[in-house]
Parts: sequence; C-alpha cells; structure tokens
Amino acid sequence: MSLNNLPPAVSVLVPAKDEAENLPLFMQLCDETFRSRTETYEVIVIDDGSTDGTAQVLETLVAKYPFLRVVRHRSQRGIADALRSGFLAARADILVFFPADLQFKPEDIPRLVAPILAGESDMVTGFKQGAYGKAFVSGIYNRLSRTLFHVPVRDLNNVKAYRREIMEEQPARPDWHRYMIVLAAAKGYTVTEIPVPLYPRHAGKSKFGISRIPIGVLDMLAVWFELRFGQKPLLAFGMLGAGLFAIGLLSGVAALILLFTKDIGVRAVWTVIQTCLVLGSVFFATGLLGEQIAVLRAEQRELRRLLDERRPPRDR
Repeated sequence: MSLNNLPPAVSVLVPAKDEAENLPLFMQLCDETFRSRTETYEVIVIDDGSTDGTAQVLETLVAKYPFLRVVRHRSQRGIADALRSGFLAARADILVFFPADLQFKPEDIPRLVAPILAGESDMVTGFKQGAYGKAFVSGIYNRLSRTLFHVPVRDLNNVKAYRREIMEEQPARPDWHRYMIVLAAAKGYTVTEIPVPLYPRHAGKSKFGISRIPIGVLDMLAVWFELRFGQKPLLAFGMLGAGLFAIGLLSGVAALILLFTKDIGVRAVWTVIQTCLVLGSVFFATGLLGEQIAVLRAEQRELRRLLDERRPPRDR
C-alpha cells in the first residue's frame, strides 16, 4: 500500500446545516493546522440538508483540499444522524466531533486527539472557556446530568474526540449524541476533559433555541432509564406494579373485614383499592413485556458481535 493510500490517523466529523459562509475559513484553518502535524487527518463534512449554497461551496473546497470528503443528506436529519453518516464514511480509528460555525477553532483539534494517540484516554471532551450565550441553560443541563450519571466532566455537550469503537456502540437515537460521554463512561471507557476556547460565531446563527430544553430533559430521562433499567425493565415496572397490587390487595382485605365486622364501608376507599389493583397489574404486565424486549435486544447485540468478529477488515 502506498503512503498516499494509507488511512488517516484522525477523521474530523463536521455536521453542517447552512454553513456556506463559515466553511471556506474553517477549511483554511484546518489546512494550516494539519500542515504542521505528524499524524494525518481527514475532514468529513456532513451537509445536513442545507439550502443556502453549502453544497456548491463544498464542491469548490473539495477540489482545493485533498483531505476533505463530503457526505450529503437530502433533508435535515439532525446532528446525531449526521455523526452516524460521518462515522460510516470515516477511515480513521480516532474520530472528532467539531462544528463548522467557528465557535471552536481547528487549531484545538490536535489537543483533543493527543491523549488518545498517547493511549492515555478513550475519549476527550472540551470544556468551554469564554463567554457563552447559553451558559445558564447549559449549566442546568450539565448539573442535572452530573447528578444523574456521575460522570467526571463539567461539560457534556461540546467538541470531543473518541475512539471509533465508542461510536460503534452508540445507540442510533435522535439527539443522543449529547450523551455519548455518559454512555461511553457507563461501558467502562475512560473520559478526560481539557479546556477549549470558545469564540463568537463567524457567520450565521445558532440552530438551537429554547424549544430544545424539554426535548433535552426527556432525552436525559430516557438515557437514565436505559442505563438503569434497560437490561432489567421488570425491576422498574415489576416492583412498582407488585407494590401497587400489594397495597390494593391488603387494603381490600382490610376494607372487607371492616365491612363485615363493623358494617363500615366508604366508596372512595374502594375506588382507591380498585385503582391500585388495576395499575399494579398493568405495570407488572408492562414489566414482563419489557423483559421480552430486553431478551430480543440482547440477542440482537450478540448477533451484531458475532457479525463484527467475522467481518473482514474495513476497506480503507
């Protein structure tokens, strides 16, 4: 294999939605950074359904920068899907998630990958240094995440570098890229954090508004449930259902004793008893169904592992 055909050491994945004004300078800075490095890089820009001329700009840039490759989505599919598409196209064993808006400069990419190249960490995430317009919301999100997941970093949703196998094990769920650190740490991968300067956007505007907050909270609860009860859903639903059913059953027995011995009966009490019995049965049945789904997921993971073991080396 010739040196020109050797795979790069690092693949930089750049989701881009309407970033035509930012990409030329972004690629220029990447070129200046990569020229001074001994490790080799490729940049994969994922055009996520842009409508502002991003596709035309990328055609020009591909001809100018040999390390640039482009993946296109016909419609907007979100960052998680863009990272998945970039991962499938990447040739390196180390991946970097880096936005195209120039709030982070490409000169910091080598600092992100250095601990991984040195074998000191499996994942490196940046900690924002500088004025951040969404610091309040980000602070609440990060505090809640640290409380729920006990991860040893201050900033979960930032630029990051990680080994390829981390992405291979990442669930293909919308918006779950925000919890890549959480899911990686839960699987035993080592995670470190370095400070990364934050700059104002070079051009354009942020694609995320306050409407993302409730979605983020629900995703956080979904990830927590997946890590806590995903393998054993009966622990959650079964215990809750059994508890409610037991309360309803014991209360019903007590109410019958009072009714037959002292002729005391209250309709509201019987309503509560019936509700506990019905809800308890429903929750317990949900737990049993969840167990069947968990068994199917376990079999799917085992089949995937067997396929990965028999798959020939990646064509690079």
